[in-house]
Amino acid sequence: MRLQILGGGNNQLGAIRRAAELGHEVVLVDYLKNPPGRIYAAFNEEVSTFDVKKNLEIAKKYRVDGVMTMGTDQPVYTVARVAEALKLPAFLDVPTARAVTNKEKMKKIMTDNQIPTVPYRFLTKEARAEDLGKTSFPVVIKPLDSQGQRGVFKLYSPAEVLKNLPVTLSFSREEKVLLESFYQSDEITVSAWVDKGVPEILTITDRESFSFDRNIGICYAHEYPSRHQNRAAEIRDLVLKITRAFAIDAGPLYIQLLVGAQGIVVNEVACRIGGAHEDIFIPYLTGFDILDRVINFSLGIDDLSADDDQPLINSEPVIERRSDHLSVQLFFAKPGKITSLTSLETLRKIPGVIAAGYNVSTGQTLKTIANATARAGYLVIAGTSEQSLHSSINQAFRDLKIINEQGQNLVIQPKDYLA
Repeated sequence: MRLQILGGGNNQLGAIRRAAELGHEVVLVDYLKNPPGRIYAAFNEEVSTFDVKKNLEIAKKYRVDGVMTMGTDQPVYTVARVAEALKLPAFLDVPTARAVTNKEKMKKIMTDNQIPTVPYRFLTKEARAEDLGKTSFPVVIKPLDSQGQRGVFKLYSPAEVLKNLPVTLSFSREEKVLLESFYQSDEITVSAWVDKGVPEILTITDRESFSFDRNIGICYAHEYPSRHQNRAAEIRDLVLKITRAFAIDAGPLYIQLLVGAQGIVVNEVACRIGGAHEDIFIPYLTGFDILDRVINFSLGIDDLSADDDQPLINSEPVIERRSDHLSVQLFFAKPGKITSLTSLETLRKIPGVIAAGYNVSTGQTLKTIANATARAGYLVIAGTSEQSLHSSINQAFRDLKIINEQGQNLVIQPKDYLA
């Protein structure tokens, strides 16, 4: 069968490879001429994943049997539009896809349905200092339709907001930005699967991030199990409420939550497999192959009915995991020109490492980190205990080297783990 996949970057690589392994012809759409996924695709089109009209033309040209994306937000809307126009299988109708890819619509649904979220408002480029007179600082401003922390800034005064407003708008196709009260909190992510309107939580992870200057929330790790796992029942109720409010009938659900002194609030809702290699670690931990489910549904192969052979975390008895502890390390590097990299073969031989990959290559010049697009690569590491996991993480960072022209290692390890 022929499957159109939107996005050929490292976050979509697993889907492209897996679809090809299953014997499908992949029609890859990416604005770059040579994205990482190109070599695995049968057909390649150099087109933006945001361009609904051109993606529809591509789908017609190749007579595709299905269309999908993974690990990225905005193409979810394009997928829904193409699927609707050609009557292809789709998890979401167009209004729902719009609601989970536009923060203005997302916030309205949360407010209308009493889903807890931080205080917020919207600003246009015409905003003035007096418009912010009653605002409590610090605040966070975000584009309505972007991800990867692009244009997301923590700011401390009306003057800073006005100064950074054009920068945030430059990452958006909309004419407004979202302004939120800053909430001191832990971040957690929930990955779930929805079947016939009923969500089943697969994993709850701690989203570890670093901040510098105005840039905040740049994720460097996902840790399982979450330190807030004891609040799973409360989280489950909230996930069900979100599923109903957004009228999500089927498919992957990815929710970012903030846990602080005033309780759990919803940061964002997305209907996709997450961008932290959930396609690797969810099956590893749970036995539920979320990527195969998305591919099959998108091609109309699988009706996704509940199945005794596909255990879910809410099932009784609780599923047996292959590992009790897991970490996804999304590593970064300092600026400089790369002359050599530790081989992936070496990294994969480290005890506990189940997957590894680079987003950078020899000869490339790395720039100063501004957002999550600067990730240099990833490591998925598992352990039978917290101690063994931490030992493996530290070993991986000792062995991981991205060397510059001066022979220095550019790799950044944001956190030392206690073994």
